[in-house]
Amino acid sequence: MQNLFSQLIRDEAGFIVSAELVLVATIAVLSMVVGLSEVANAINQELNDVANAFGAINQSFSYQGMQGCNGNNSAGSSYNDCVDSCDMNSIVGSGAQGEGNGSGMGY
Repeated sequence: MQNLFSQLIRDEAGFIVSAELVLVATIAVLSMVVGLSEVANAINQELNDVANAFGAINQSFSYQGMQGCNGNNSAGSSYNDCVDSCDMNSIVGSGAQGEGNGSGMGY
């Protein structure tokens, strides 16, 4: 039993493989973080485009009144869509402000 324990302590055959796996896993996780950040930005831009498309829809409508026999008639109606304050907005990320004059340049 002591011989088996001493062999396990001196065995370093798996050290290289595990170090390589740690390195590959670290690079994979960092790549996923950068990739998912870009995916999040792309999704925000597409949802902003969808919101702008909905804001650009003209919802105005009108119809003429009708008049028929025997005094049957209906009045017309209309609705005009006004521009909302948040129509056609854009999402802009706020960058970090540098110290100093507030220009974001850091000097």
